[in-house]
Amino acid sequence: MDSPLRIALVAGEASGDILGSGLIRQLKQLHPQAEFVGVGGPLMKAEGLHSLFDMDRLSVMGLWEPLKRLPELLSMRRSLIRRFRELPVDLFVGIDSPDFNLGIAAALKPYGIATAHYVSPSVWAWRQGRVKGIRRNLDLMLTLLPFEAEFYRQYEVPVEFVGHPLASQITASINPQAQRCQLGLGDTPMLLLLPGSRGSEVKHLMPLFERTSEELRRYIPNFQVRVAAANAQREKQINELLDDSSQTRVVCGQTRELIAASDAVLAASGTTTLEVMLSGRPMVIAYKADALSYAIISRMLRVPWVGLPNLIAGKSLVPELIQQDARIESLCDALRRCFEDEAWVHSLQQQFGLLSDQLRQPSDQLAAAALNRLLQQRG
Repeated sequence: MDSPLRIALVAGEASGDILGSGLIRQLKQLHPQAEFVGVGGPLMKAEGLHSLFDMDRLSVMGLWEPLKRLPELLSMRRSLIRRFRELPVDLFVGIDSPDFNLGIAAALKPYGIATAHYVSPSVWAWRQGRVKGIRRNLDLMLTLLPFEAEFYRQYEVPVEFVGHPLASQITASINPQAQRCQLGLGDTPMLLLLPGSRGSEVKHLMPLFERTSEELRRYIPNFQVRVAAANAQREKQINELLDDSSQTRVVCGQTRELIAASDAVLAASGTTTLEVMLSGRPMVIAYKADALSYAIISRMLRVPWVGLPNLIAGKSLVPELIQQDARIESLCDALRRCFEDEAWVHSLQQQFGLLSDQLRQPSDQLAAAALNRLLQQRG
C-alpha cells in the first residue's frame, strides 16, 4: 500500500498560523488522507498539524533576541530537517520567517523533497542578491502582493500571486463620521497618527507627528487627534512623549477601528499603510531613523517608494516624506490636501478600491491549488 502524502509546514508567528491553517484546510480537500507535520500554532494544530515544537519558540523579534537564542534556533532547525528527511515528507512549505525557513528548504531540496515558501521576504526592496539562493532552493514562491510576483518572474523563480488575506478582512470605510459615533468619538473630523510598532520608530516619529498636528490647527482648527498604539508598551511610551497640555489622545488595541473612523492618516511606513489603503482613507506616509541606520538602509534600498500603496500601484499614489523630507511644514501641507481637496481624495479612494479588488483573492484556495500542481509535476 502506498504511503500517505506527507506535507511539512513551519510557521513562526500568529500571522503565519492563520495562513497555515487555511492552507491545510484546502489541502485536506484535495488530499483527504494527507498527513501534516512541522511547527504551527493553535489554528494549524486544530486543522490536524502534528507540531514538533511550540510555535512560540520561533517567535523572536528584533536584533538581539535572535542572536541570544541562535544556538536553540539552529538546534530546532537541524532537528526539523532530520525529521523531514527521515519520514520523508513529500513537500515542505515555509510560511514567512524566511531566515529560518529558507535554510530548511535549502537542506531538503537535494533530497528530492519539493520546496515552497509562502509570503515573500522583502528581497525586492534590498539585498536582491538573495534571489539567487531562492531560485536555487525553492520550487515555488507564493506571494501576497502582485509586484512581488513580477519581481520573481524577472529572475525566473517559479511564483504564484495568491492575494493578501487582509483584503478579505477589511472593507473601505465609506462614512468615517458614523464610525466615530460607534466609537464614542463624536462627529468632529479626526486625524489619526500611526507612529509605528517599534520603540525606535515611535521615538523618532511621535514628536514630529504631534508637532505636525499642532501646526495643522493653524489652517484647520476644528479636528480631533488620536494615536493608535500598537500595544501597551507603545501606549506608555507615546503618553510619556506627549505634553500634559496636548489635545492628542492615545488609544490601544483599536487600530483598525480608528483607521475606519479617520478623515486623514499620518502613518509610519509599514504594513499598517496597507490597512489604511484597504479602508479607503487618505494618508501621508512618513519615516525617520537615526542618521547611521538611514545611511545603511538607503544604500541597500532598490525600490523607488517605501509605502505599500505606492509599491502596489507602481506609481506615487500617496505622499511619502522620508528622513530629511519629513519636516513639519511639508507634512502639514500634505495633510491639508487630505482634509481640503475633495476631488483628490475621491480619486485616491477610487484607485484604492481598484488595488483592493486586485488583492482580494481566495488566497487559501489559490495557494493550495498551486502547491497541488507542484506535487503533480513532481509525480
